[in-house]
Amino acid sequence: MLGRLNHVAIAVPDLAAASAVYRDALGATLGEPQALPEHGVTVLFIDTGNTKIELLEPLGEGSPIAAFLEKNPAGGMHHICYEVDDIIAARDRLKASGARVLGDGNPRIGAHGKPVLFLHPKDFFGTLVELEQV
Repeated sequence: MLGRLNHVAIAVPDLAAASAVYRDALGATLGEPQALPEHGVTVLFIDTGNTKIELLEPLGEGSPIAAFLEKNPAGGMHHICYEVDDIIAARDRLKASGARVLGDGNPRIGAHGKPVLFLHPKDFFGTLVELEQV
């Protein structure tokens, strides 16, 4: 079921400042910022060759990233994303094993235009897990 690591997401309070650090200090090539109102975030991807880093900034009042940043004002790792071939089969298998799928349990379209689901961090050792269908 589990495929390759798609990305590691880092919540940041200021996307422009964070992307400048990745560009200037680490020499990263940056993607373009993308607003995702349905997820309450603005994202920017950095391709590292073997995976990606996703920088997340809150978008709007109800952003789930805003709540994360209240607890972690400087930012920090928000989630890890794995690829799956069949997101519905993965969801059903996980639910049958007792894992909790966040939201209404139905996939939503993520930043790459593909179906995604999030799994409760308490079921995965404190790590919020995103699954993305490839």
